[in-house]
Amino acid sequence: MDKYIFDEDNGLWYELIGDYYLPCLTVPAEEEQAVGVWGQRHKRYLKEYRPALYNALLLSGKLNGYLADIDQQAQEMEETLIQKTAERHGISESLKATDQMAWIGLMNNCKAQVEEIIFSDLIYV
Repeated sequence: MDKYIFDEDNGLWYELIGDYYLPCLTVPAEEEQAVGVWGQRHKRYLKEYRPALYNALLLSGKLNGYLADIDQQAQEMEETLIQKTAERHGISESLKATDQMAWIGLMNNCKAQVEEIIFSDLIYV
């Protein structure tokens, strides 16, 4: 028996392993991109609640790029919304200079609000 055979009907190569011919399948090479915390959170969500989409992206070789894109969108959204939320609540540099603890508390509150928005709009979708 041949070690490898080619099936012209489906265009796949098969390898003899034991008594069975198994298809020689490989995942397409994916470009390595840095995925930050937001991308990792979305990945965890996809794995747990949307496994079909996760597997489709993984097998097509597009998962890493997709997660890097989500991460970049979330970071940009976070920067913009924190700045706008701070302005809306009247948090300024003068408050930071006069009462640092109050400024820290208000900024943490703004950050928590922005994180909830990002979770609902980007991560848990």
